[in-house]
Amino acid sequence: MAALTVVRAAGGVVWRRRTGPGFDVLLVHRPKYDDWSLPKGKAENGESDEDCAKREVQEETGLRCALGPELQSADYIDRHDRPKHVRYWAMKPVDGRFEPTDEVDEARWVPLDVAVRLLSYARDAEVLEGLPKAVGK
Repeated sequence: MAALTVVRAAGGVVWRRRTGPGFDVLLVHRPKYDDWSLPKGKAENGESDEDCAKREVQEETGLRCALGPELQSADYIDRHDRPKHVRYWAMKPVDGRFEPTDEVDEARWVPLDVAVRLLSYARDAEVLEGLPKAVGK
C-alpha cells in the first residue's frame, strides 16, 4: 500500500487591536463551500510555508501582511480524502484592501469571541485560541 502524501498548506490569522479591549480578526467567506474560514491555501512546489501563508492571505483578503508568531497548526482530511497539514501565523495588515473574487466573496472583521462562533470549522476556532498569548494580549 502506498503512503498518502500530506497536502501542505498555510494561512494566517489577520488581526488588529480593537479600540477597546481585545482583538478583531479577519474571516473570509467562500461561496463554493458556503463557509466562514481563516484565509489559507495549498503551498506551491518549492514555496516555503511562510511565503505560502503570505501569498494565500493576500490572494484571499487583498491585504499584504507582516508575518508574526506562528500559531497552532491544523491537521485534517480534505474533501479529496487526503491528509492535510495547515500551518498558521498571526499576521498584521500592512496595506491593501479586500475585493470580492469567485473564491472569496466576503471578508469580515469581527471580534475574536464572535469569530470563534462564526467560523464553520472547530479546527479554525482552535487556531484562534493562541492569538492573544502570541501577540501579547
